Amino acid sequence: MKDLFFRENILEILDHIEEGIHIIDKNGKIVYYNLFAQKIDGIDRDKAVGRHLLEVYPSLSYETSTLLTVIKTGKPILKKEQTFINYKGEKITTINSSIPIKTNGKILGALEISKDITQVRRMSEKIVDLQSKLYSNSKGNNKKEETAKYTFLDIIGQNKNMLKLKQIALKAADSYAPVLIYGDTGTGKELFVHAIHNASKRRNKPFITQNCAALPANLLEGILFGTVKGGFTGAEDRQGLFELAHEGTLFLDEINSMPLELQSKLLRVLQDGSFRPVGETRSINVDVRIITATNIPPEEAVKQKLLRKDLYYRLNVIGLNIPPLKERRDDIPILTQHFIDKMNKKLGKSVKGVSKEVMEIFMSNPWEGNVRELENLIEGIISIYDIEIIDVEYLPTKFKKSRQREESLSLKDTLEEIEKELIEEALEEAEYNISYTAELLNIPRQTLQYKISKYNLK
Repeated sequence: MKDLFFRENILEILDHIEEGIHIIDKNGKIVYYNLFAQKIDGIDRDKAVGRHLLEVYPSLSYETSTLLTVIKTGKPILKKEQTFINYKGEKITTINSSIPIKTNGKILGALEISKDITQVRRMSEKIVDLQSKLYSNSKGNNKKEETAKYTFLDIIGQNKNMLKLKQIALKAADSYAPVLIYGDTGTGKELFVHAIHNASKRRNKPFITQNCAALPANLLEGILFGTVKGGFTGAEDRQGLFELAHEGTLFLDEINSMPLELQSKLLRVLQDGSFRPVGETRSINVDVRIITATNIPPEEAVKQKLLRKDLYYRLNVIGLNIPPLKERRDDIPILTQHFIDKMNKKLGKSVKGVSKEVMEIFMSNPWEGNVRELENLIEGIISIYDIEIIDVEYLPTKFKKSRQREESLSLKDTLEEIEKELIEEALEEAEYNISYTAELLNIPRQTLQYKISKYNLK
């Protein structure tokens, strides 16, 4: 076992990790780089080892370097964004976790793990810049920019729950209250967001969207609130999305993925109507309508501490819960024909509809990808085949197997399958207490034990 942890083995392992590993001693001299750190920083590690950190990174200082700060304080710094200029003049942005190395309470040095987010930041800044130019030109030309594409007419369906949701959403459009939308992936949350904006008094003002998933707090903060030159290394004067969305609507998707420390800053903006760009001392007042969405139940997000409770109450002034497609099966025929007509127009085809057998499969399918899955399925079939009617033979294999499985089940098999599911549900409800489960099912205890053994339930 000890042979696995020889120094040369450990160093070889570290060279295969796709995150930068950087170690300095207590005096700030570099003692180790792994290959990925060398790649991120654009520095030859053989020339850097043995030199002081600030000699190699002149754009950093004792105050801005996370490694040197850890040496000074003895406390770890986790997931902090750092931007620096390397020797090639390239601006590099990383997320660093810096940890002091101690023995018997004495600091010997510090280790840093870096994740390169340079491209993520670059793309995010380009998007914000493009949005800024878009709305600047729009104001200058006095021209309406159709950034919100959908209206309530684009929400297809006659299901009573969907009709009720559209009524609530239409009333929400006439107010300024925040809206929180929950729905599984593919249920059509974006349609409601667009429709609310386009039916509101802000319809001629900016409509801006931002997905909060997979972005570190510092980067997302700069995107939302903007930055000022000198606010941090490499920072430029850049408007944030809140400022760009002034008098319009800002849609924050997957709000449950927003880092908690940033959620507190968002709460203050919602309460005060003002914010400070990163590195700025003055506050900017904005009038922005906030719509947010989650892909897990918001109450569950609060319970799992993914969403601050106080922020949840502030966002959930008007709540919309979009049902999955399996809970609105009466809309499947209408949606199917709508997507066929849409793809015919898009692809220049003339498909008339689906066969009776295909519709039966559609009506019994679980549709885990919801409305989006149905649309993608129809687009795929119409793209490939020149047909008038979509029949079973044109469906993907998983739909055919589902049909074959249904046809192969006898009455006896079907009844046994239902009986097995009922027993499983009762066992769970009774927390696997046999006597209580037998009472729930209204059968003798011995009969229940026989059936548990028969169906191999545990």
